[in-house]
Amino acid sequence: MNIVPFDDRDGYIWMNGEMTPWRECKSHVITHGLHYASLVFEGERAYNGKIFKSIDHTNRLYNSADILDFKIPWGTEEIESTKIELLETMKLSNSYVRAFAWRGSEMIAVSAQHTKIHTAIAVWEWPSYFDPDAKMRGIKLDISSWRRPPANCAPVHAKAAGLYMICTLAKHEAEKKGFDDTLMLSHDGFIAEATGANIFFRMSDGKVHTPLPKTFLNGITRKTVISLLQDEGFEVLERDINLDELQNVTECFLTGTAAEVTPVGKIADYEFKPGNLCKKIMDQYSDLVRS
Repeated sequence: MNIVPFDDRDGYIWMNGEMTPWRECKSHVITHGLHYASLVFEGERAYNGKIFKSIDHTNRLYNSADILDFKIPWGTEEIESTKIELLETMKLSNSYVRAFAWRGSEMIAVSAQHTKIHTAIAVWEWPSYFDPDAKMRGIKLDISSWRRPPANCAPVHAKAAGLYMICTLAKHEAEKKGFDDTLMLSHDGFIAEATGANIFFRMSDGKVHTPLPKTFLNGITRKTVISLLQDEGFEVLERDINLDELQNVTECFLTGTAAEVTPVGKIADYEFKPGNLCKKIMDQYSDLVRS
């Protein structure tokens, strides 16, 4: 695999108020965000030069910072306008947008009351993950041994770096076994989501079921897809879902900024055939983000 490292690319990153050459954007190794995971971020997609639900992502970034007990030193209007400026500067139309903020190097201890809050935005080219025909074959998910922590043990409703440590471990575990991703359960054994995407099931009752976002992010794409399903007349039930209910699933798909709408063909030993529902929601979501 020919990997282009992210520290050796052309272009610019907006960092702490300035357009800085990409290779010059540095943070010291003794940084609170690195050692204590005090970093929040957003993953966004631009289609035809327009960021889908940009302000929703920006508002969530600020909410995540509030949950982690720090204040981003830039207004939402500055963040919004900078995203557009970056897309124009980088001459990108279809791309990934990452805005993030983290605690600096003034204090390296559990307490971090007097650290500077750094903020940056980077954009890079990001075509579609899969072609539609490949996606309709459905990806394969394992069932992870790692579980989502309860809301009183971690800031589960923040998009915070530290929460993704178990996602990395879970996905590595699955990939080593030949799966594309993995299904994660909540601490109390209910179905939660994949490592970086929410999950939906069409059950044999014809209704669409999706886990309650009690221990994970209520994704922006998730909320968008629920609206699309309801507009199509589908009843969407948000509830606790047991693992053994997978035997009643007829179609399954993931949703997320990166995943968009991705059909699932297999979870462990349970197999499904992506069908009309997956195709319809894939097409409608694609039309919506490009409208």
